[in-house]
Amino acid sequence: MQNSDAMALTAALLAAAGELTQRIHEGVVARGFEGVRPAHGFAFTRLAPDGATVTDLAVHLGMTKQAASQLVEDLVRRGYVDRRPHPGDARARLVVLTESGWACTRAAEEAAAEVVGVWADVLGEGGVRALRDGLLRVAPGGPIRPAW
Repeated sequence: MQNSDAMALTAALLAAAGELTQRIHEGVVARGFEGVRPAHGFAFTRLAPDGATVTDLAVHLGMTKQAASQLVEDLVRRGYVDRRPHPGDARARLVVLTESGWACTRAAEEAAAEVVGVWADVLGEGGVRALRDGLLRVAPGGPIRPAW
């Protein structure tokens, strides 16, 4: 691959990621979730399965533990997460989504489906599946981080 081709691909991926992030955020806000930022959504992706510690969240988001603590505090104030005793570590606290956090996550999933639906109109269902499969081979499950 030529350098110019690599740069064109890089620019297209970054533009698509930025557009996707913005459209999901707009969809979440349109569904009535105020005061959320795209960074909150990136945190929700880590918290959604079974919760996480602040340290886990900091690593996932590529930020300091102090910054992650501030983010968690903001989400607690907004009612999107709770802190609970960690089942395996008496010194740690587990940060978990509340019902409002789960509802916000579902709103983000709906907004993402709308965006991907537009991509399917352009690329076709098979094209979207091929894009997904190719990207999963290149980036199989690394952390999903906002661009700070």
